[in-house]
Amino acid sequence: MSTTAKKRIMFVCIHNSARSQMCEAFVRTFAGDRFEVESSGIEAGHLNPLVVKAMEEIGISMEGHYAKPAQGYVDRAEAFDYVVTVCDEANAERCPIFPTTGHPIHWPFPDPSALSGTHDEQLASIRLIRDEIERAIRQWLTTH
Repeated sequence: MSTTAKKRIMFVCIHNSARSQMCEAFVRTFAGDRFEVESSGIEAGHLNPLVVKAMEEIGISMEGHYAKPAQGYVDRAEAFDYVVTVCDEANAERCPIFPTTGHPIHWPFPDPSALSGTHDEQLASIRLIRDEIERAIRQWLTTH
């Protein structure tokens, strides 16, 4: 049995309703044996039901996921090996500072909450964002 502790990773976006939640779910699915993963938002919102649907389409359940405020982790002085912001540059600068042993990482993905159009058009756009996030996670996991 290995005594090596899992690395801790935090994904942060604006509302913890979509991008950071998808990142958390992908890491948990693909590398949950190597990483303890969390996600949070600058301001906690509500999990986007279209994100839940898009993830379920590829066999990843979002059951148990809910929006969490980043400040709670900071207030508890929780430390992370990696902190990844997944919002645009301006909002990434608003993120609280987490204790970390690594360098901050920034992956700007489009914001699903900013999508317009019909339900089906929004879902189609979320699928594209989901797939982009999955590619980034898989790539990152090859070197970490």
